[in-house]
Amino acid sequence: MEQTNIVRAEQAYDAYAAQLYRVAYALLQSRESAEDAVQDAFARYLTHDGRFRDSEHEKAWLIRVTINRCRDLQRAGAVRAYTPLDEVLQHPDRSGQDHLEGQPVLQAVLSLPEKYRTVLVLHGLEGQPVDTVAQALRLTPSAVKMRLKRGREMLQTILAKEDIHV
Repeated sequence: MEQTNIVRAEQAYDAYAAQLYRVAYALLQSRESAEDAVQDAFARYLTHDGRFRDSEHEKAWLIRVTINRCRDLQRAGAVRAYTPLDEVLQHPDRSGQDHLEGQPVLQAVLSLPEKYRTVLVLHGLEGQPVDTVAQALRLTPSAVKMRLKRGREMLQTILAKEDIHV
């Protein structure tokens, strides 16, 4: 039984770790703290005794646990010193992408308030459907859509101030 949990956790790690890291980094803006949050999420996954309906439910559960862990770290003041975004961009294997063309755009996204940044990262950068984002964040789909709309508006304002055209 325990062996099955470990194999299942390894498969989940291979499938979701890069995405969870990007979400955690967007919230914490610290490489080490993001790694800690993801590690803690998978440690909790190993002790999780419930079943998942499907892979989307499993992914939403892991995203939710990661976000909760990030918030715990923020509340405890345990977020390590800020790691410059340039350092993260130099390690594409950590972000799960080979290249990031719109670095100023990514910096603008990271400067948004957390509730808008989270939905933009999950939906816009990770390509998660609105329903999955809503489930992971425990929001209604209409609330997610409103946060996406407002976050995009804020993003456009920031980019216009810095004269960045996308």
